[in-house]
Formats: sequence, structure tokens, C-alpha cells
Amino acid sequence: MDIGGLSGGRLRIDLGAIAANYRLIAERVAPAEVGAVVKANAYGLGAIKVAQALCDAGCRLFFVAHLGEALALRPALRAEFRLVVLNGLPPGAEALCAEAAITPVLNSPEQVHRWAEVAQKAGTRLPAVLQLDSGMGRLGIAIEDLAPLAGNAQFHSAIELVMVMSHLACADTPEHPANAAQLACFQTAAALFPGIPRALANSGGAFLPADFHADIVRAGIALYGGAPNQSGLNPMRPVVDLEARVIQIRTIVAGGAVGYGHSHYCERESRIATIGVGYADGLPRSLGNRGAAWHAGARLPIVGRVSMDSITIDVTALPPGGIEVGGWVELIGPHQSVDSLADDAGTISYEMLAGLGARYDRAYLPASVRDRAVAA
Repeated sequence: MDIGGLSGGRLRIDLGAIAANYRLIAERVAPAEVGAVVKANAYGLGAIKVAQALCDAGCRLFFVAHLGEALALRPALRAEFRLVVLNGLPPGAEALCAEAAITPVLNSPEQVHRWAEVAQKAGTRLPAVLQLDSGMGRLGIAIEDLAPLAGNAQFHSAIELVMVMSHLACADTPEHPANAAQLACFQTAAALFPGIPRALANSGGAFLPADFHADIVRAGIALYGGAPNQSGLNPMRPVVDLEARVIQIRTIVAGGAVGYGHSHYCERESRIATIGVGYADGLPRSLGNRGAAWHAGARLPIVGRVSMDSITIDVTALPPGGIEVGGWVELIGPHQSVDSLADDAGTISYEMLAGLGARYDRAYLPASVRDRAVAA
């Protein structure tokens, strides 16, 4: 008998939609190149499978956060495709990074010094990306430290700069004045390194005016179907469908309590279904008494607290027999986007996707023939 897998939930990931989202961004920002951010296991969706689909769609530049992620992904990419570590390297990891043909982002003078030292010992120039802090205050070299670096002949003899980058703090809010301020700062600072490709825009920045696109755009959440900004309709194709299995249905009398802490009391006699997923699967506790599942076009509120392995939902709106034990309800899909579920949880789509657990039965919808033909 086909029981639809052995897990409490099933996750479908549309690689064709990821490829289509990549093409949409590439068309919007052309002639700038689009690199794909596949950190955090491609936002929880599987870095190797996602990167391979993006390669087929024409992507040749990939970003991760940590060297360990890069080392795991490197064998899945052709040698000529660049793989960049955004957080830079911990002290002592430089030789390993160079040996694996991985490109670090240099975020501090100390990282610059260590990378140059490895290059000098190897007797060759090593590629690197230089990140400057244009106003986010998170990672990057301070503006006042850039001019001495730009004029340092030893730096240029040891390091082949392949990109100068920064990161927008408010790109998801197009009208925010920080965007223009960061652009001006970045353009002035990047001019110290003439002829080096520039990268400023993330997913939100791809939908700002063309000045923000520079030479390279780093696409992240938009590839995975998340809204790139807070204005208007989401132009990206949805990538994820998430369903959960009903493991029990019971009738609770009026006034009866549901779940830990008795945080919900039924105002009327209610049919309560328990689904076999919880916060161990990336469904935050904050969804309790706020979020919902969907079935047959009906919104089914989450009632009570989210548990580690289960969630209770009110299915009274469905006719008797409208759902049975073993049936499935939608958590992300046609009726509820990942952004909507994240809103209910008081978080963002990035966190929701990255937190999806390993217990789901995962299925990948392949990219189309058109996607695979791009790389041929």
C-alpha cells in the first residue's frame, strides 16, 4: 500500500521554479551577472541539487557563508565555476581554501594579511573578493582602511581581486533612504579599485534601479520563491510545497482545552486534528494560536501550542469525513505562501526555509528540458 512516505510531512522542491527565478533576475539586471547564494544548504532546500539546477540554468558563480559549506559543494561544481565564502576564513584555514580552489571574501585587514601571506608562500597570486562596509555595520573593511590597501603594492602582487562587494541593509524596503546612501558610499569606495567587478545588490537590490546592479548581483531568497521586497506582488515563482499528515482526529467538547499549557479552549464543540510535524521540523512555536493549515480550500487554524513533533488544528470547518487520519494538509502551497506562513510566525521567509528539518520526505521536481539545454 502506498502510504506516501513514513514521515509526518512531505516537502516538494521545484527545481524548475528555481531555474525560472534565476532567469527572471538575470533578465532584469542584464548585463550584470547573477551569482546564486546557496548558503545554509541552499536555504534549507539542498545545496547540491539546487546548485546543479542553477548550473543548468546558466549560473557560474556561487556564494556560501562558511568554508565547510564550500568544501562540501566544490566537488559538485565544475572547476571553472567560482565558489565564494562570504564570511571569510577562520585563522589557519587559508591553505585549505587555496588548495580547494575556493575564493574567500576578505572582510578585515587581518584576513587580507593572512591571505596575502599564503599567496606569497605559494609563490602565486590568489583570487579574493574584498568586502567593504558601506553602512550596514556587520561585515567588511572600514572605509578609512581602504585607501592604504588600494595603494599597497604588496597587496596587489599577492592577491588577484576578482570582485569588490558590499551588502545593502534595507534593500527589501525600496524607499528607505539608506539604500541611496549605501550606493553612494560604495561607488566612491569601489573607485579606489578601478577595473574590478563590483557587487552590491542582493535579491531586493535586483529590483532597485539599475545603478544598484553594478556588475554582479547576488540572488538569494528570490531564487527560492521568497518575496524580494515589501512592495507589491511577489514576482517570483513559488518553489516549495509543504504538507503535513493527519495522525489523529478527535472531538473536543465546548470549553475543552487543547495542548500544552491549555493555551486554547474550544468555544464550541470542535473537531481537532493532530498533524505529525512540529518545531523540530522548523515550524516555530510562535505559530501556536496564530497560524493555519489549509485543506480543500478551507483555512484550518492552529489551536494550542506547537509541540516538538505535532501541531493541533481545528478542522470543524470541513464537513464530516472531509479529512481522515492519514490525509494531508497544506502548510506552504497554493493557499499559503512561505512569506504568509512566516508572517504568521512573526519571522521572515529566510528563517522559515532555512529551518525546515531533515525529517520530511523530500521530493525534487526536475528542471525542464529548456533549463538543462542552457549549459549544453
